[in-house]
Order: sequence, then structure tokens, then C-alpha cells
Amino acid sequence: MRYITDLDKLTRIPPLERERLKQVAARYAFRVNDYYLGLIDWQDPADPIRRLVIPDQEELEDWGALDASNESANSPVRGVQHKYPHTVLLLCNEVCGAYCRYCFRKRLFMNDNDEVSTDVSAGLEYIAQRPQVTNVLLTGGDPLLMSTRRLGRIIEGLRAIPHVQIIRIGSKMPAFDPWRISGDPALLDLFRRMSTPQQRIYLMAHFDHPRELTEPALEGLAAGLDAGLAIVNQNPIIAGINDHPEVLAELFRRLSFAGVAQYYLFQGRPTAGNKPFETTIVHSYRVVEEAKTRVSGLAKRARLVMSHESGKIEIVGVDRRHIYLRYHRARDPRNEGRMLVCRRDDDACWLDDLVVIEGLGGGRPPWRDDDHSASRAPAAQALSCAG
Repeated sequence: MRYITDLDKLTRIPPLERERLKQVAARYAFRVNDYYLGLIDWQDPADPIRRLVIPDQEELEDWGALDASNESANSPVRGVQHKYPHTVLLLCNEVCGAYCRYCFRKRLFMNDNDEVSTDVSAGLEYIAQRPQVTNVLLTGGDPLLMSTRRLGRIIEGLRAIPHVQIIRIGSKMPAFDPWRISGDPALLDLFRRMSTPQQRIYLMAHFDHPRELTEPALEGLAAGLDAGLAIVNQNPIIAGINDHPEVLAELFRRLSFAGVAQYYLFQGRPTAGNKPFETTIVHSYRVVEEAKTRVSGLAKRARLVMSHESGKIEIVGVDRRHIYLRYHRARDPRNEGRMLVCRRDDDACWLDDLVVIEGLGGGRPPWRDDDHSASRAPAAQALSCAG
């Protein structure tokens, strides 16, 4: 696999346009490989695969925050995020197979960032001391871009902790480089040894568009399943890429045919540089619900959620007057399962854009914590709560 970080190597893009896009790449890192470039229809300027990885000048608009969900507030140890009692994230790599333009962790790929720790020993010790932790997610960056030997040491270290039952690997490598799985016998052997009937390894795959599900990609998924992995898919709703019912329906269908369940669909976070990829909450809900009408039950299990700093909030309904939300997971245990009824706002893209009109307990909106606010200031300051 040949990786490309120099826009001048993309000769299918006219020279003047490449020069303009270099300003974007100077702020938000650019990286792609020749396999993924081969999926692009270069005759179509709005091609969704192109839009996923090729810089867009609109990324330079002043909008959003680099850490839109304030992940740094949940980092007790470098390279560790611990927001919910049973689950810990280990940020064990700071590179991806390619850089999605809408990435919510693009700050990790900047030169002055030190959130990721390639030495996970402190993270393993932190997990070992907390018996309530049953799930560990390896993320970053992309863990499957690490060598199999290094990944194996991390997984073996986690398997030595008795209370860790599930290991998850968050990766877009099945889309960016399908042969990373199917072409590495040592990796498949690692999965066979470490993903057992009692303690599974889950591959949290990341396919955004059905055109990523090529024959090599499907063969990679099949190899992972054959090696004992449980595989699910999760991805955001992205403007101009998959925010159309038929596109999502085809993604759901083809994943279900391959034995991969759609797990979460994410409302895009208000991350710096991500304005051209943002969708409204109402639009996302309509797209997802209409897509579900076009597929069988096995393909319609996804939850549409916002990964907010206060928790994972499911968008459960929209009617003429209201948007209905529920805390699927909450940073504050008092908000677990809490229902919120918000005034419908067809321009709202994120939780902080909404006005709560009814919620259990009333008072201030439950996500407002002035000590941990990383959301867009203008919207947050305009909030009120009549509940």
C-alpha cells in the first residue's frame, strides 16, 4: 500500500486547485493511499469518496471547536478516556490509514498534540485497578495501522486483566486497506487466540458509503468473522456523502448481507473545520428513518445518537413541534435514561442548539456544566430551559 501526504502527487486535481487546497492541508493533515484513491470518480467533483478524503476549502471557515465533545475532560491518564463506568478508551495510535476530512479527532494529528500515548502501560495499570471496567476500546488514530506484534502485546495485556471481558478495536482500515486483515496471517491468528466464545474481540468497522464495500473489503470482513471477531459498523451522517435515504439503506443492506450489524449512526460533532459536512438534527433523523423503511429488520438496528460531552444522546423522534431525545449513556448517572423534549428547530445541528421545554426534574438543561463546556459558545449562551 502506497501512502500519499503530498497533494502535488494527485495529478488528477488541476494545479491551481491543488495550490488552494494546500492551505487546508496545512491546517488539517492530509493522508490517503493509492487503493482508496482508486475508488474515486474523478469526473464527478461531488464524488462522495473524493469528499471523504480530499481537502475542501470550506474547512477553513471559522466554525466549531477542535475538541467539540470535551474528551480531554475525561482523561485521567495520558492516552486514556474514561467517561462511562464500564468502558475505557485507550488512545494507542496517532495515525490513520487516511484522514477523513470530517474527523472529530483531527486534533490528534496536529504536531503539538500529546493526548495519545504509544506506551499503554499506564493505561493498562489504570484499567487493572478498576474492576468495574468490562469493556476496553482501542482507538486513536487507528489501532490496525500498528504492527501486529505491537497490537498483540496490547491485547494480551488486556486479556491478563480478569475483569476485561470485551476488547473493541475501532478501525477504518477495513475500508482504507482491506488486506490489512485478509492478508496478514499473524493478525488472523491473534484474533483466533484472543477472541473466544467467552471473551470476544469486537471490530468496530467504519464504512461511510456503500462504494467502500468493495470485493476486497468484503473479503477482509469475512476473514475477520472467520477468525472469531464480532464485527459491527458505525459511522456519522455526513452531508454530501451519505445523507440520503437510499445511500444509507444500501449501506445497511450490504452490511447485513455480509453479517455485519450497523451499531451507531452519529450526528456530526461541531468540530473545527467540519462545517461543510454538517447536517441538521431533523434532516439526519428523517434520512435514517426513511432508510430503515427500505430494509429488513436485521438491517435497521442502528441508533442515531449525539456523542455529547454529557453523554451519548439518542434522537428518538421528531414531530411538527418537538424533537425527542433520551440519554442512552450519561456521564452523570442521574441523567441515565433521561428523556428530553426540545422545541423543534430545523436549523439545529447539535444538542447545544436546542431549547429544552420538558425534562425530568426540570431546572437547567442537564448538559450545561460551565466547568466542562467545549461547545459552540454562541449557541450555548442562547440556551434556556422552561422545564
